[in-house]
Amino acid sequence: MKKRQPRTEAVRRRPRLLVPLVWLLAILLIAGSLIFSVWHSKIDELRYPRKYQEFVEYYADKYDLDPLTLYAFIRTESNFNPNAESDVGARGLMQITEVTFDWIKSKIAPTEALTFDDLYDPETNIRFGSYFVAYCLLKFEDLSTAAAAYHNGVTAVSELLKDSEYSSDGKTLDEFPYPQMRQYVHKITTSYERYQEIYTSQ
Repeated sequence: MKKRQPRTEAVRRRPRLLVPLVWLLAILLIAGSLIFSVWHSKIDELRYPRKYQEFVEYYADKYDLDPLTLYAFIRTESNFNPNAESDVGARGLMQITEVTFDWIKSKIAPTEALTFDDLYDPETNIRFGSYFVAYCLLKFEDLSTAAAAYHNGVTAVSELLKDSEYSSDGKTLDEFPYPQMRQYVHKITTSYERYQEIYTSQ
């Protein structure tokens, strides 16, 4: 007949078995957390990409812009589709209309043989769009107000700034009276915030 193991010795062995198990669980949790973090980061980068980085970085530097601002505009305007065309005929990555193209061309490329069709070229579009974003930011300073001007026009925003119902200081818009304008500004600002969250820590 086998002797029964003393109860105290059996109890003493349990912690020895538990220690490796606890360590294994801890390692699995840490590995799982790291995998999830990397996966989540990659998903964010796919949703908020930095395509055409060479052109964006170059023209952001040229016009003293945060490159992430330009990515926010491109993502909102065309989702990085260089062949995008709106219902009103705005073209390319940053959705520039013919009237705006002609005005920008007179400022930065008066002697160049560029046509409205050239806006389908990513570099040309980013070059022109960057200038216009910089112009709007220089004139209105605040990103939300500048975004409204980019979308609805500088003249329209300048008129709204004269109305105390929409601007308390005559420099920035406190309210955006048109639903489409309000939605556009929200998209630009939230997109810019996400770009900052994803890329400024890298």
